[in-house]
Amino acid sequence: MNQETAESAEPPAELTSPIPNFTVLLSPTRRGARLARLLAAEQLRTWGLPLDAAAHIVAELVANAATHGRVPGRNFRLTLYVVGGTLRIEVTDTRGDRLPGMRRPDAEEDSGRGLVLVDALADRWGVSTGRTPRKTVWAEITLPQEPSPERRDGSGSRIPSPPPARSAGGTAGGARFRCSG
Repeated sequence: MNQETAESAEPPAELTSPIPNFTVLLSPTRRGARLARLLAAEQLRTWGLPLDAAAHIVAELVANAATHGRVPGRNFRLTLYVVGGTLRIEVTDTRGDRLPGMRRPDAEEDSGRGLVLVDALADRWGVSTGRTPRKTVWAEITLPQEPSPERRDGSGSRIPSPPPARSAGGTAGGARFRCSG
């Protein structure tokens, strides 16, 4: 009786369009920030997404996490995902007591322009506080609508579409990462 019921029951609902996502934990160092930039660029390239604005935003946000969000012994997390034609970039660190703010630096200052760049390149950006002591700085980019499912690079070569969702995990230079899509 139970077997008949189980066989006649409808299968559980499944997601028809997976959400491409990528997450990596890295040390808040210059080396960790560099690895975050390289991994993000490769993931965006794999998904066939435009790199320019997103790569600059990732660079600024991870540099801020490594510089201003650094707590010895604690990592920062980079997350990328695409939902409904929007790429969301999130960088979470453990300095929730230090919320970033955009300022206009003097012409002679060597730093302080990172969030000005993020503001110029992203469609939206902000800061979300999480469980103490975390904060997440995020930015969103609306992706261009493709006229056809095939994507082409600058030379006209076909760029593969993002593959169906799959889970992969591993380590890269001591970093733990998770990727889907």
